[in-house]
Amino acid sequence: EVQLVESGGGLVQAGGSLRLSCEASGFTFDDFDIAWFRGAPGEERRGVSCICGSDGSTYYADSVKGRFTISRDNTKNMVYLQMNSLKPEDTAVYYCAAAPILCRGGSPAYWGQGTQVTASS
Repeated sequence: EVQLVESGGGLVQAGGSLRLSCEASGFTFDDFDIAWFRGAPGEERRGVSCICGSDGSTYYADSVKGRFTISRDNTKNMVYLQMNSLKPEDTAVYYCAAAPILCRGGSPAYWGQGTQVTASS
C-alpha cells in the first residue's frame, strides 16, 4: 500500500520558520520525483517545490524561491521542505505528492493527506 504521510505543520508568526516532512512507503522511493503542493481545502493545489528522484534536481515556484528549500533522504524514504521567512500568503494546506515523472511535467500518482501551515501577521 502506497502511503505519503506529512508532518511538521503548525502556526507561526510571519517571519518564522517551519520544516515539513513527508514519509513515503509502498513504492521504490529512489525512482520517484517528490513534490510539495499547497492549497486551501476545496481549491486547486499549486506546486511549491519538486525534487527529482533521478538526479536530485530541485525546482521552486517563484513565490518561494530563496525562502524554501526542498531535500530528500533516500536512505529513510523522506522528503523535507524547510520554510523560512514565512509570510501570511504562505498559509495553506501543504500536500506531499509523488510520481515517476513529476518535476519536469506529469501529474501526481499519489498524494498525502496534507498538513496545515498558518503564518500569522
